[in-house]
Amino acid sequence: MSLQARRSYTVPEETARVARAIFPPGNPYLQLYDTFGSLFQDQDFAALFPADGQPALSPMRLMVVLILQFAEGLSDRQAADAVRARIDWKCLWGLELTDPGFDQSVLSEFRKRLIENKWEQNVLDKLLAVFRARGLLKARGQQRTDSTVVRGAVRDLNRLEWVGETMRHALNSLAVVAPIWTRTHSQPDWVER
Repeated sequence: MSLQARRSYTVPEETARVARAIFPPGNPYLQLYDTFGSLFQDQDFAALFPADGQPALSPMRLMVVLILQFAEGLSDRQAADAVRARIDWKCLWGLELTDPGFDQSVLSEFRKRLIENKWEQNVLDKLLAVFRARGLLKARGQQRTDSTVVRGAVRDLNRLEWVGETMRHALNSLAVVAPIWTRTHSQPDWVER
């Protein structure tokens, strides 16, 4: 995927009008846009993308989705659905109200690209620089963080593990409801698989 970076994204007039009409003052996501505008620029991520290939989705926009996804504890599917359905998210992304969004797999691919290229620190440094510039961090303050929450969010089950867990649950439920069928029809390697 190649990056075709844009300098800025503006909120379409209709999206902004509807968002302001629906949400009362103080909506955190509209405040986030009003306060910071675009936290990131596509150019910030240019090193992660080759010069040729099919066009990639905006990394600036994807980074915002990853932040909101973490803040709300959403799965990739739920985050992709939020981009499609939520006006406050469309406002942050600078999307038309009728924009269909993207496939959920894009988020895991983008996370993989960030981690493979060791860009987690770059993203954190960028956020800290923006917060310092706005006076939200003390010059000599110390920040401490428990990485357990971050690691837990990153280690969400992938699709294959979800299928395996679904099968395990189905077989365990079947063993409770129809123990005779389970004993007569089960394969010896089911437990190991």
